[in-house]
Amino acid sequence: MENISILEQAAKSNSKPSSNAVVAALLEAEKSAKKTKNRYSFEQLIGNWQLCFITGTKKTRQKAGIVLGAGRYIPEWIAKIQIAYSAAPVAEGEENREIGRVENSVQVGAIVLTLSGPTKFLVNKNILAFDFTRITVKLLGKTVYQGFIRGGEAREADFFSLSVGKQAFFAYFLVQDGIIAARGRGGGLALWGRV
Repeated sequence: MENISILEQAAKSNSKPSSNAVVAALLEAEKSAKKTKNRYSFEQLIGNWQLCFITGTKKTRQKAGIVLGAGRYIPEWIAKIQIAYSAAPVAEGEENREIGRVENSVQVGAIVLTLSGPTKFLVNKNILAFDFTRITVKLLGKTVYQGFIRGGEAREADFFSLSVGKQAFFAYFLVQDGIIAARGRGGGLALWGRV
C-alpha cells in the first residue's frame, strides 16, 4: 500500500516523491500484480489521463543519457500530454477482448497534436494493443489538419485481425480510480493520473 501512496502522490501532489522512489514503487506494484494476477477491464481505463512519469529501457537511457535518467516527471510547463480511452461496440466473436479508441494529445503552447486510432484490450493479460492511424493538428483551438497517417486507413482496417505481438501495446499492472501504470512494449514504465 505504501507503493500506491507514493504513486498517487507522484500523480496528484505538488510535493512529488523522488524519481528513484517512484521507479521503485512502480516496480514493486508490477511485481505485486504478477503475484496477485488481478484482472482489469477496458472500462476501467475509459476517460482522460495525464502522463505524469516515464522511464526508458536501459537502451533508451543510454541513448538519452542524463535527460531521461532512471525515470522522469513530465514537466507540465513544457507540455501537457494526455491519453484518452473511449469504448466502441464489441463485434461478434470479440468477447475475449474489449474494443475501443485511443487519443494521445500533446499540447505545447497554442498547438495541440493528437494521434488517434483503434484499441483492443486482452482481459486475461491486461494488455491494451493500439495503433495510431489518424492525426489532428489544432492551433488556437481550430483544426488546421486532420487525416490518416502512414497508411492509417489500411492499418485501421487490419487492426483487429493482427496479433498483439505485431502491435504497440501497454501491459497494465495497476489500474485504480485515480492512477494507472503500465509497461510499454519497448520496456519502459509509465504512470498517468486521471484528469
